[in-house]
Amino acid sequence: MRLILLGPPGAGKGTQAQRLVKTLNIPQLSTGDMLRAAVAAGTPIGLKAKAVMESGALVSDDIVVGIINDRIDEPDAKRGFILDGFPRTLAQARALEAMLAAKGLKLDAAIELTVDAPKLVERIVQRAAEAKAAGMPARKDDDPEVFKSRLGAYERDTAAVTPFYRERGLLHEVDGMAPIGDVAKAIDAVVSEVAAA
Repeated sequence: MRLILLGPPGAGKGTQAQRLVKTLNIPQLSTGDMLRAAVAAGTPIGLKAKAVMESGALVSDDIVVGIINDRIDEPDAKRGFILDGFPRTLAQARALEAMLAAKGLKLDAAIELTVDAPKLVERIVQRAAEAKAAGMPARKDDDPEVFKSRLGAYERDTAAVTPFYRERGLLHEVDGMAPIGDVAKAIDAVVSEVAAA
């Protein structure tokens, strides 16, 4: 099962991805984690990424797709994987599709956690308040202004990815504002439907 989880920051992608890792026994591929691992391992693509990161520039789509390409060849990803936080742009979605096609693979589904942006901001403010009340540090990205800026970037860049997957019949929308258990049930229903197809 090869899945993409789409949705803005705070929609619950990380929570659902971790759950799917356990239920489907496939890895969650975080591009940030993979970049750091490739750099640490000194792979050819990791060395390229390291040079770019040290210069302070953003790692190119070619490098990120190259790292995903290497990672999905590893034994634990043979049964599938969950991409979370990638693709972020239409160019990345196209590059991912071409890379998978070159391996004779394709995605099974893109699951979008849809949200109500103003309510999502309230949710983040509440999460920060709960962390503070519990004496725990709030996540850096739980600052409402930082969060609004990330949400704006998501809407500007990643919103174009949704129609790309809708046109290919891969997009499944799930209400990301529902309680966590209901979101999990809805995602499991999508996974079962796709597996049966």
